[in-house]
Amino acid sequence: MTYPQQQPQHNPYAQPSYPQNAYGVPAQAYYGPPPVPLAPNGQPLAGFGLRLGAYLIDGAVFIVVSMAVMIPAVLGMVAWVTALAADVETDPETGQIISSPDTSLFVLPLIIGYFAIIVIMVGLNYLYHVELYPSRRGVTLGKRALGLDLLRLDDPGAPITRGVAGKRWLAQYVGGIIIPFFNWIDGLWQLWDKPFQQCLHDKFAQTVVVKVNR
Repeated sequence: MTYPQQQPQHNPYAQPSYPQNAYGVPAQAYYGPPPVPLAPNGQPLAGFGLRLGAYLIDGAVFIVVSMAVMIPAVLGMVAWVTALAADVETDPETGQIISSPDTSLFVLPLIIGYFAIIVIMVGLNYLYHVELYPSRRGVTLGKRALGLDLLRLDDPGAPITRGVAGKRWLAQYVGGIIIPFFNWIDGLWQLWDKPFQQCLHDKFAQTVVVKVNR
């Protein structure tokens, strides 16, 4: 003798069960804007606009510092060339050059000065992005102004060391000098990177940028 199977009774007060998404929110029960992506320590990740703004602020600061160094250097080079040009003797009637200093006195200082300026600029860039701010104060002026902070993925509570800041600098700035258009690719990588919205220099140094309330 067979008995008809009982149909499960419907409980009007039961909560529906939905699959969970990556942020622990029921996928079908969530309405409104998507949740803010979070870092491993629970802090919200910094968006593209904030990171771009911090980059522009740091760039403006570096330009001001660079001009303070470059202007005296360029003026010194101009003064040197002018002094050498004053030693050139010309025929008062024909205007032809009678005697002039050795050409190397013009060219060699200009070449040395040009490369010296490049070395100084790279050194200032290193000091600003590695020694002065990240490894001692945590972040640069641009990030501090917009309420951003750096976080290590290997140890979220650990400070940003010189080694970590140096890796970010090598990938971002030295990589941009060596590889054409690398800075564009590096900066835009955040737009499609998952799950931590990292740029390429973040990945190289194993860091993320987060939004904090200072």
